[in-house]
Amino acid sequence: MDRLPLQFLMLVFAGWMNRHQQAAIEYLQEENRLLREQLGGGRLRFNDVQRRRLARRAHPIGRRGLAELGTLVTPDTLLRWYRELVARKYDGSKKRGPGRPRTAGEVQRLILEMARDNPRWGYTRIRGALHNLGYEIGRNTIKRILLEHGFDPVGGRTTTWKTFLRAHWDAIAATDFFTVEVVTWRGLVRYFVLFVIDLKTRRVEVAGISRSPDGRWMGQVARNLTDIEDGFPQRTRYLIHDHDPLFTAQFGRILEVSGVRSVKLPARSPNLNAYAERFVRSIKSECLAQIIPLGERHLRRSVSEYIEHYHRERNHQGLGNELIESSDREGCDDGRIECRERLGGVLRYYRRAA
Repeated sequence: MDRLPLQFLMLVFAGWMNRHQQAAIEYLQEENRLLREQLGGGRLRFNDVQRRRLARRAHPIGRRGLAELGTLVTPDTLLRWYRELVARKYDGSKKRGPGRPRTAGEVQRLILEMARDNPRWGYTRIRGALHNLGYEIGRNTIKRILLEHGFDPVGGRTTTWKTFLRAHWDAIAATDFFTVEVVTWRGLVRYFVLFVIDLKTRRVEVAGISRSPDGRWMGQVARNLTDIEDGFPQRTRYLIHDHDPLFTAQFGRILEVSGVRSVKLPARSPNLNAYAERFVRSIKSECLAQIIPLGERHLRRSVSEYIEHYHRERNHQGLGNELIESSDREGCDDGRIECRERLGGVLRYYRRAA
């Protein structure tokens, strides 16, 4: 009997809470209806975060309960969002690729590098080389990678010009002209500068500077280049050059007497003489474009100063960022650091004082 008043109070309180919650629900339903009327038949746009929040709240209520609430979106839409939320949680498709895993990028680059550097290697030979490095790659995988990148997987590919040059660097030099407009008392005069570059060491020698080079002048240049004592360089067996008519038959014969063969490159192929072309770009951008040559003497001095700078003071990326001619002080970490100049500061370099 003593418990009846307490139970009665709890029942009254529960009824009051139910009426209060029902009133809140009715208010929210009316608010949703007013919002839909304001939209005038338009659709609300929810982002993914908002959809997930609604989906989590909608699932416990169920389709019938949602239909009674008069929600902003249909009950089916809310439940579909919830199913997509669950499916996304257990979706592992983004963590795996289709079919067999792809070959690692590092190994793929190594396969292509081997194919480029060794044109006679087929996919079986490449597989053996990879095995020596600790990689176990199937032959068909290597074959597929080679085919995807335009390589013949069987081997027997043609030797590239780059590979040929590297195999014969000790015996090949290149020659070419570049022109410079010089200010003289008669106005602008075009001078021709002929140089020779050793492909292995990148050493450069200016073979001659002339306003009007001709066959006789080129013949004398050839004799100077093949001189027993002062010729450049002594080990050269091939001298490559373009189809400039100044490289005459007489020029070739004089070289051939000394055991040097003149080789004309195919027409319109500047990449085959890339080292000479790169030197022309360097001397023009770093030196000649920064000065106004005032007469032939000034031009010769400027070119000579740059050649010294090029050999002794300028680092070369193609040589491992080293100097062509290093001094005894190179690499020392003692002594005061000095900034030296050539051509009035156009060319600068740094060294440690002895």
